Amino acid sequence: MAVRRPLTSRPIDLIYFIFFLVHIPATLLIDCQAIWPKQFLPKLVQAIPPLYVSMSGDPLIGRAMGILGNGSELAWFKSFIYLEALFQLPVFVLGARGLWRDTPGIYSLLVLYGASTCTTTLACVATIMGTPTTSAATIAQMVISITFEQRVLLLCSYVPFFIIPLCIAVDMALRLQKLASAGIRALESSKER
Repeated sequence: MAVRRPLTSRPIDLIYFIFFLVHIPATLLIDCQAIWPKQFLPKLVQAIPPLYVSMSGDPLIGRAMGILGNGSELAWFKSFIYLEALFQLPVFVLGARGLWRDTPGIYSLLVLYGASTCTTTLACVATIMGTPTTSAATIAQMVISITFEQRVLLLCSYVPFFIIPLCIAVDMALRLQKLASAGIRALESSKER
């Protein structure tokens, strides 16, 4: 049986581990409020998304939660929130646990997580990039828009949630390929005996 290597000796895994742990409260306290029944949420928790949207102007969270008007055309985004709650949130826990334990068996799940998450986050980044910049015309027409500063803030918020899962997907796929190659070599050498 292999000896578990501590996370501190695996800096990339430590980054992924911290990423998963940080993402749990963000998912529960902000993103998933668009799908949780309001009556079950404490008022303090309910105050977080409006505060976040007033600061960032996030057109996705703001519209999905009705803070910036009707978000009915964002069914695709709400489906991403369900995916986050039902798939990604459990992966945060399982992934952190698997990385903590140095378990190669978690690699295939993390490939799926990384590919799924970077794909859905790319759509969010594209939406932010396509959101009009606030101007006198957007204000007069009451068009949802964001300032340059809000766009930078949103990109700083969303882009890491694209890049890190992409790195996870590629890294874990390479680790699986290495394990598969080692298994094939072991099988071939056992046939030669």
